[in-house]
Amino acid sequence: MSEENQSSSQLSNAEPTATRSTVPMWIIVVTLLLAFFGFVYFDKHSGWFDATVYAPYGTADQLANSQPVSDAAKMLIVGRKNFETFCGACHGMDGMGKVGQFPPLAGSEIVNAKGFHRLCFIPLEGLNGTIKVKGQEWSLNMAAMGAALPDADLAAVITYIRSSWGNKASEVSADDIKAIRAEIKTPAQIQGPSLMSIPE
Repeated sequence: MSEENQSSSQLSNAEPTATRSTVPMWIIVVTLLLAFFGFVYFDKHSGWFDATVYAPYGTADQLANSQPVSDAAKMLIVGRKNFETFCGACHGMDGMGKVGQFPPLAGSEIVNAKGFHRLCFIPLEGLNGTIKVKGQEWSLNMAAMGAALPDADLAAVITYIRSSWGNKASEVSADDIKAIRAEIKTPAQIQGPSLMSIPE
């Protein structure tokens, strides 16, 4: 047997061995890009594994906003949004007020009164002085936070207040607010002691 054939035979019978080599850079870059775009897609379209979210919606909010709602439900959505914008900082997003500063709206006698007339005057004219809410005295200086709101928006806020956090009072319409505005001849802050003299 020639040396060449013998050498070839030994190579074919040789045990295979593993050698170290580096992964090509382009494979690493492509893998990282695919992972990045996968995470972006997941973030936008997954609903974070919420079983109620399905295509083409990416979040529960998108899904909720696409659902048909009644006029009453729309009013509460508008009321909540305006409440959080104009009232929530003082009275709390949960309607519980701030101790020693702003009275609670949850469980308030003024909010839950049979009539809404007295309550509507407060955001339209503002309030200054001492009032009693849930058996506690509150010294206030509240601006007419609702005077600039359209009738429908203020009605929505008051309806939201009267139906949230355990309050179960009747709704207020834009026409109700319009009628109460017409009663206000010279806008001026209501003085605390005179609030209860306004009819419900």
